[in-house]
Amino acid sequence: MLRLENIVKTYVTGELRQTALKGVSIAFREHEFVSILGQSGSGKTTLLNIIGGLDRYDSGDLIIDGVSTKAYKDADWDYYRNHSIGFVFQSYNLIPHQTVLANVEMSLTLSGVSKKERRQRAIEVLEQVGLGDQLHKKPNQMSGGQMQRVAIARALINHPTILLADEPTGALDSETSLQIMDLLQEIAKDTLVVMVTHNQELAERYSTRIVRLRDGEIIGDTNPCTQAEGERPPEKHQKISMSFATALSLSFNNLATKKGRTLLTAFAGSIGIIGIALILGLSTGMNDYIDDIQRETLTSYPITISSETLDLSSAMGGQGEMMGQSQGEEDTAPAEDISADFRELEMEERFQSSVVENDLTGFKAYLDDASSDIQQYLGENGAVYNYNVAFSAYSYDADDRLVATDHSLDEDNPMAAGQSEMTAAMESAVTGSNTAAAEHFSQLMAGPDGTSVSHVITDSYDLLYGQWPEDYDEVVLVLGRDGTLPAETLCQLGLITEDQYRTAQEEIQDDGAAQAIHMDYAAAADHPYYLVAACDHYLENDDGTFTYLEDGAINQDQLLENALEVTVTAVVRPKADADNANLTTALAYTPALTDYLIQHTDQSPVVQAQAADPDTNVLTGIAFTVPDDQAKAQAAADYLSGLGISEKASFYQMLMYYAGSEGGSSASVAALALDESAQAAALDQYLAGRPDQDLLLQVYDQYVAGSSYEDNMAAFGKVSYDAPSSISLYADSFEDKDAIAACIETFNAGQPEEEQITYTDYVAMLTSSITTIIDGISYVLIAFVSISLVVSCIMIGIITHISVLERTKEIGILRALGASKRNISQVFNAETFIIGCCAGLLGIAVSLVALVPITSLIQSLSGIADLTAKLPLAGALILIAISIAITILGGLIPARKAAKQDPVIALRTE
Repeated sequence: MLRLENIVKTYVTGELRQTALKGVSIAFREHEFVSILGQSGSGKTTLLNIIGGLDRYDSGDLIIDGVSTKAYKDADWDYYRNHSIGFVFQSYNLIPHQTVLANVEMSLTLSGVSKKERRQRAIEVLEQVGLGDQLHKKPNQMSGGQMQRVAIARALINHPTILLADEPTGALDSETSLQIMDLLQEIAKDTLVVMVTHNQELAERYSTRIVRLRDGEIIGDTNPCTQAEGERPPEKHQKISMSFATALSLSFNNLATKKGRTLLTAFAGSIGIIGIALILGLSTGMNDYIDDIQRETLTSYPITISSETLDLSSAMGGQGEMMGQSQGEEDTAPAEDISADFRELEMEERFQSSVVENDLTGFKAYLDDASSDIQQYLGENGAVYNYNVAFSAYSYDADDRLVATDHSLDEDNPMAAGQSEMTAAMESAVTGSNTAAAEHFSQLMAGPDGTSVSHVITDSYDLLYGQWPEDYDEVVLVLGRDGTLPAETLCQLGLITEDQYRTAQEEIQDDGAAQAIHMDYAAAADHPYYLVAACDHYLENDDGTFTYLEDGAINQDQLLENALEVTVTAVVRPKADADNANLTTALAYTPALTDYLIQHTDQSPVVQAQAADPDTNVLTGIAFTVPDDQAKAQAAADYLSGLGISEKASFYQMLMYYAGSEGGSSASVAALALDESAQAAALDQYLAGRPDQDLLLQVYDQYVAGSSYEDNMAAFGKVSYDAPSSISLYADSFEDKDAIAACIETFNAGQPEEEQITYTDYVAMLTSSITTIIDGISYVLIAFVSISLVVSCIMIGIITHISVLERTKEIGILRALGASKRNISQVFNAETFIIGCCAGLLGIAVSLVALVPITSLIQSLSGIADLTAKLPLAGALILIAISIAITILGGLIPARKAAKQDPVIALRTE
């Protein structure tokens, strides 16, 4: 069964070589009690360790069931120790932090036996050694004899074929020694028992065979075994495995004996996690706050693409280049003469050339395609199409005077109108607002669910009176945050008279303050307005042409005849904390009014007449395109003939003025003395004769030419649903906004140059610097976190190394029971896993508690009530996983060193 052939074992320590066994050859029977006697240093324990597979021989051979062990690998030795060998040590070598039952079960655990079976077998073997009532005690709660019985039970649990006992009675009293020897003698009936002892009396009394050693050689054998005895077929070796649960149990019980140190270690390891968790909590709260701000900002500043826009990136880029050139040339400019500076002219030209036209028809078709990539990035409000529906608005003031909302009250500032137009143009470029609408009117954003007004608007304004408009003939009156409107606006809307406005002006000029003017909401809401579409300014003549009706008292009855009366249904004011209160006009209408005006214009006589004859100008009755000078002269003559009496008289006066300047002063004076009718008749007589063709060509170029079908339709207010004046694209996050921009670039890549879309991303211009700052802060925090993680990793490595030193004997015990090197690594990896879990959970718990006062402090210092630091569940779980990974990483090197421990040396460690 078991044979040693010429076994040699030499220990080398520095230059010292000590031969423990010198060519030992011996064979053992299957069932016998062998005692090995000899003085200290004779090689008894070395022989026992080689038989048990704990130590390796240098030469010779150990033959097990007829199989040489020369080719054995570590896994083979592990299986051999676990299934064939049972160890009983002088110092018991029980794992102190495990119960009696757990100590005995350990061999079966390594063998992969189920929990139920190994518990049953452990109880049976403990009852066999007389310890059936001591299952749950710890080794330090037992006597020496009891602990040795536990060690014997552990050795027997896996039904080994060989039981090796190294001085089993060396630490026991005489009575207990006899009890242990009786037990070993009983075991030897079915098992090979090899005992190393110094007690010759016990050996002779209980052993069936005594082998004597001296200086590493056998000098006596009372019952030698021949090689033919005791042979049996070898077993097939299986892999020894330890479940992770077992490794966790071993490590947990060990850590439980050092609760204070474990807690401090976990807290030290959690410091980095606490730092990261606090940063993550703050950043999450800030990100949530920024997300809300982003959504609100992106609602106020969508990506707006206008049919005519200013390419600010190009214009500002050119301005920057010129400024750079200016700064670079200051030192080199000559000082002895004066040079012309053309930079302002160049800048003006650059701005003018930066105005581009966009063909929004094709882009709208792309947006309306449900399969286009851009659809997935559009936000709640989606794509909003804006149309420049043209109309003017009027109302009656308290003096029953008809007031146009765009009439100017600033008589002393002729530049005011131009500045107002420039401001409106810039606002249209940014927001896509309707520049053709009457002064003080703008369109409300519709809701995504078909409602007339988006919740973005209703959530941003307090409803002071009435209800939000729903129909096309309903508007809302929008006050400022303080509940006021500018006096000029009130006057233009007819809510106060011009006399009241002028009186207030004078009072301010004289006394520095004007008498307050108040009105209640109901009175303001009870004030109707009359909208006149652009097409309704054209009156059809008897000859089928149309005449434009100017604003003014003389035409007001005709203008108001087809006017649409709209009523104010609500009075609103921005909420104090509203970020999307972006209505910039005093009155706002629903998209239903836009639809009404588009349809009304399509059905108007002037639009239908022009559409029916696209080659002829319905305002003059003359073709848009004239082939030659003769036809142009005739067209000019027809134009003059179709003028009214006053217009003919005015033109005749101009004609006579130029005639007088060329020498016919007496005739011109006489002509100017005629009344209007006579002057008109004189012009008709002139045209009936042979008028000057050059003069008629000048009239054609100045008064007739230049119009086109498209120009007329635009003047009439004709709008096509397929050609919006601007498109506003709303996103819910900056990431989606960037994706929308990328989709536009993709769209442009597939279009001819003249059909590509140009726009200015105002949100990007506003946030680029913020993004840079946030990125910089992020890099600093990442560096800080990296340092803390490295420190935690090093600290865990040191703690695990200390644990390895403290558990060295346990390593030897596990290896003696058949645990593999990998199993030993598992034990310490499980320990770092537990510490990592504790550190992560502790760090999360401390962070959650700390975030409460931190949130209060931040809200107090920043004044932002909506800024709440919070740690997301996913982030917490990830941090726990990071904590576990860091601790395992830190313990890998000590765990590998533990696995490489020599089990013989480890068992000697105290």
